[in-house]
Amino acid sequence: MTADIHIRKKGRVGRITLTRPKALNALSYEMAMAIEAALEDWRTDDDVALILIDAEGDKAFCAGGDIQQLYDTGRAGDYDYGRRFWADEYRLNAKIAGYPKPYIAFMQGFVMGGGVGISCHGSHRITCESTQIAMPECGIGLVPDVGGSLILARAPGRLGEYLGTTGTRMGPDDAIYAGFADTYVPQLMWPTLIAKLSETGDPSLITDHAQTPPPGPLRALTPQITQHFSGETLRDILNALRAEDSDFARDTVKSLSRNSPLSMACTIEMIHRLRGPAADIGRALGLEYRFTYRAMEQGDFLEGIRAAIIDKDRKPHWKHGLDSLPGSAVAQMLQPLGKDALTLEEAKT
Repeated sequence: MTADIHIRKKGRVGRITLTRPKALNALSYEMAMAIEAALEDWRTDDDVALILIDAEGDKAFCAGGDIQQLYDTGRAGDYDYGRRFWADEYRLNAKIAGYPKPYIAFMQGFVMGGGVGISCHGSHRITCESTQIAMPECGIGLVPDVGGSLILARAPGRLGEYLGTTGTRMGPDDAIYAGFADTYVPQLMWPTLIAKLSETGDPSLITDHAQTPPPGPLRALTPQITQHFSGETLRDILNALRAEDSDFARDTVKSLSRNSPLSMACTIEMIHRLRGPAADIGRALGLEYRFTYRAMEQGDFLEGIRAAIIDKDRKPHWKHGLDSLPGSAVAQMLQPLGKDALTLEEAKT
């Protein structure tokens, strides 16, 4: 068991608490595997009526995956560590999405990247005043992953393309509207609600505590977003935005110009492929894995991490310019992996 996570049974509930508040509860490989082991134990445990995941500290439920080790191994030319990390993490995301018991996430502060993967696929996703959910991966040369591409594809209008490429943060109302959360419960009420859930194992009690969140900006922006983000490609979207003289268009182009063009173009293509009734969590994770499998060797991931987290100069040198991305680059990153394709079964060691 890792010191960064506290796993126990309390009353009728299997409790998982992330305990790395100083690191914004960033999800390490060991933490992800500990969560998976607990879920397997509790799957057939009749004493456990539901799963409850929360985190210590006010700033973040989980601000993402623990990237340092991915960076160090990738820089050393070892791509296998990252590929195993992503494959195992995605298996956990799929298990949460298909879990047979209620899975309740209490999401305060930042919920990003890997944090989305262990909360937003649950059956009951609770926000509060401080919740800020985002998929900012394009800023570090990745794509929205951990199954987040599927949630984006199911968002209203063209919100998925907008949220996925800009990494815009969603407060509670926006997160509920976009399909990343279900309920708003003020944080002061959380201890009482958690105590009642532990005692009864009855998730319907959440409804008694739910309130209407303060309105966020996304609902009103949806017509503009849909108008500009309906294009087939990143270039189409940029052309639509540049053709309009408005604060929204200018601010959005500014956001897009910071992120990896390759990542954004692939994000748009992935969301388009996942839009429709045939898409499920397995298909989304498989598509994401095609990108992350190649992200260090062929993508912008290592440079994105260097600029954002290692050197913190915020001046990434992306492989392609915003207006000079060849169409073939997206196809290369998303082509099938053959024998290396993601399988959601556990590797037999």
